Amino acid sequence: MSIGSYARKVSGVVLIALAAALASAGAQPATGPTPLPMPAAIPAPQDVPYPGVIRLSVDATDTARGIFRVHETVPVAHAGAMVLLFPKWLPGNHSPTGPIDKLAGLTIHAGAARVAWTRDVVDVYAFHLDVPAGAKALDLDFQFLSAVDKMEGRIVMTPQMLNLQWDSVTLYPAGYFSRQIMVQASVKLPAGWKFGTALESASAGVANFKPVPFNTLVDSPMFAGKYFSRVDLDPGAKAPVHMDIVADDPDDLAISPAQLQAHRNLVSQAYKAFGSHHYDHYDFLLSLSDRMSGIGLEHHRSSEDGTMPSYFTDWDKTGAARDLLSHEFTHSWNGKFRRPADLWTPNFNVPMRDSLLWVYEGQTQFWGTVLAARSGLWTKQQGLDALAGAAAGYSDGRPGRSWRPLEDTTNDPITTMRRPIPWRSWQRSEDYYTEGELIWLDADTLICQLSGGKKSLDDFAHAFFGINDGSYVTVTYTFDDIVRALNSVVPYDWAGFLHARVDAVAPTAPLDGLKRGGYRLVYTDTPSDLSKSSEKVRKNTDLGYSLGMSIDSKGAVMDVLWDGPAFNAGVTVGSEIVAVNDIAYDSDKLKDAIKDAKGNKTPIQFLLKRGDVYRQVAIDYHGGLRYPHLERLPGTPALLDDILAARK
Repeated sequence: MSIGSYARKVSGVVLIALAAALASAGAQPATGPTPLPMPAAIPAPQDVPYPGVIRLSVDATDTARGIFRVHETVPVAHAGAMVLLFPKWLPGNHSPTGPIDKLAGLTIHAGAARVAWTRDVVDVYAFHLDVPAGAKALDLDFQFLSAVDKMEGRIVMTPQMLNLQWDSVTLYPAGYFSRQIMVQASVKLPAGWKFGTALESASAGVANFKPVPFNTLVDSPMFAGKYFSRVDLDPGAKAPVHMDIVADDPDDLAISPAQLQAHRNLVSQAYKAFGSHHYDHYDFLLSLSDRMSGIGLEHHRSSEDGTMPSYFTDWDKTGAARDLLSHEFTHSWNGKFRRPADLWTPNFNVPMRDSLLWVYEGQTQFWGTVLAARSGLWTKQQGLDALAGAAAGYSDGRPGRSWRPLEDTTNDPITTMRRPIPWRSWQRSEDYYTEGELIWLDADTLICQLSGGKKSLDDFAHAFFGINDGSYVTVTYTFDDIVRALNSVVPYDWAGFLHARVDAVAPTAPLDGLKRGGYRLVYTDTPSDLSKSSEKVRKNTDLGYSLGMSIDSKGAVMDVLWDGPAFNAGVTVGSEIVAVNDIAYDSDKLKDAIKDAKGNKTPIQFLLKRGDVYRQVAIDYHGGLRYPHLERLPGTPALLDDILAARK
């Protein structure tokens, strides 16, 4: 026996003896600190009615400081422990992003007596309190302090307009399904302001609304403003559809007959695609502003759509923004009426799971493109250009596909919450939107091929979203439901088709839909009109397919393609381009430098600044400017043209 073995044997004997001695003395070996007890349990939601109606009053007149002042009366049935919740998991965000950091000044009273509350130390969206004996109701007062600077988050109130989301101004009782809690809401607006919402007013033109279940209230936000216009998009319909517009300036409200017709066509083309509607009325809530933050958020009977002030007045240059309404409108069918089973929750504090976002968002992205083209919001060419951009982004702009499957990106709303990330192309971020669109384009053209041109994804949409016409009671779906619906249109191994594209690591982008559709992806040195519009809307210079980076209007690098020319030269996000080839930076001069470098061996020289550090960088790129386009494949049917064509 070695000395080491002997020492281990003796040591073991000593430890055994020590443990025996401790046990005989009634003691246990020390294992570290004793954990603190958990806080009181938060009641799980039950599908039973909450007693009484919550009354919610919001004062939204402090537009200079962006303060919503809230008074809420919550009826109570008995004394004792109670938990109030601030909504955490927000539909459409697919993530725990309830803006609880903006809640302030919370005081609770039962009659004249103040009631103390304690925030849950584990779930900070929960507030514990004890209801005093004899109390019939609790009176809550607090403020929602909205952002006044874009660095603080979304700006939702300006001197000209506001965007009121009820989840940000309501506390609700734990222990109940949200659909079982009735709320009667009212809003005090600045004098002369008008508003749009899916809620029904208790009296015409007054922001005092009929009681609704809490889930309906949260699903029915408000846009209001000094400059307001309401446009009828389906005259004479039993289920009215309106566009409620607020603007920074009254001149921005002007809408031409052709523009109006395109938006009316959006409604009729959606009905032709889906064969149903799932609301008693619908309101596009449209803000035209560069002061209030933009938005695109779906609801069952409305949508929040925020875009640039010149949406109507500079129509020929704002094409890149015009699929917003078609995308959010589609969500009334896909996402609100039909919803992934793991995204339906009984209240707003039960965690969501996002596994089917490649259907919820991916197929909606597909229909957003298709309906924009079919309605005339886009031309056919703009629809083709949008598909070219999508294809290029995932064939040449996502090297992260080599290690991360699309399915895993459905976790991004939770893991990333749309925070900035340094290497988007490598890390991937919410790629289920546009890569999902390509998968559904692939499916559409495959259905057409397998059926001899008799069927398309329109038939799937009718079968899947067209059920229960007129109902807006949510019907959930699973992966197997998707597969069954596809097989009802045309038999195929749809499970294998989807698993290969969604679950597997696949460095090659799903571009079969383009080829079957009669087109191929090519690059030229001239951007499409939609690409030009996109740069205008996003205020950037997109050189992703040449230098492998995009640059904002001030010369700061916004994005760098992993393993692209700029990346390999050491360029990082956040660098400021000071000069190109010893000439002060200008986006047009940079493009000229890229053109001049084509066909020679001289690298393009950059002077970069990051913080206080300047450095010279040489990018050895000579491929010229490259912008994606679709080119017809000779001798093939133009199925993409058919997909984008208006339905009769």
